[in-house]
Amino acid sequence: MATEETKASIVDRVRAWGSSSLPGMGLATLITALHWRPFQAMPMLLTPLLMFSSYLSVAGFKIDSAGMTAAWSGIYFLLAARRRPAALKNKFSARGAVRATAMGLSAANVIAGTYTYVTGDRKAEEQERKEMDKWGMYSDSE
Repeated sequence: MATEETKASIVDRVRAWGSSSLPGMGLATLITALHWRPFQAMPMLLTPLLMFSSYLSVAGFKIDSAGMTAAWSGIYFLLAARRRPAALKNKFSARGAVRATAMGLSAANVIAGTYTYVTGDRKAEEQERKEMDKWGMYSDSE
C-alpha cells in the first residue's frame, strides 16, 4: 500500500515536471533533431512555441507555461503518432529511439503540464513573481 508520503511525492514530482522549463526545451531539441533533415515544416513550427513556453517558465509564469507546453506537446504527440515507420528495422534505429523518446517526453509533458495548469494557484504564483522581481517590473522606480 502506498503511504501518504509516496502519494505526495508523486504529486510533487508531477507538479515540478510541469512547472519546469526543461521539458519544453528538451522536446524542442528532439523535434529539431528529428525533423531538420529532411526539413518538415509542420513539426518545426512547434519548436519556437515550445521554446517560448520555456521562457515563460523562467520568467515566472509557470502555470501558463505548463498549459502551453501541455498543449503543444499534445499536438506533437498526435502528429508523431500518425506517422508509421516503413519497416521494422526503422523502429530499432537511432532515429527510432529518438522518435520514441520524443513521443514519451511529449506524453509526459501533456500529463504533467495539464495537472500543473489545472491545479495551479495563480495568486501564489503572482506573489512569488513579485518577491523575485527579476526584471524590476514590480519595484517602485522613484
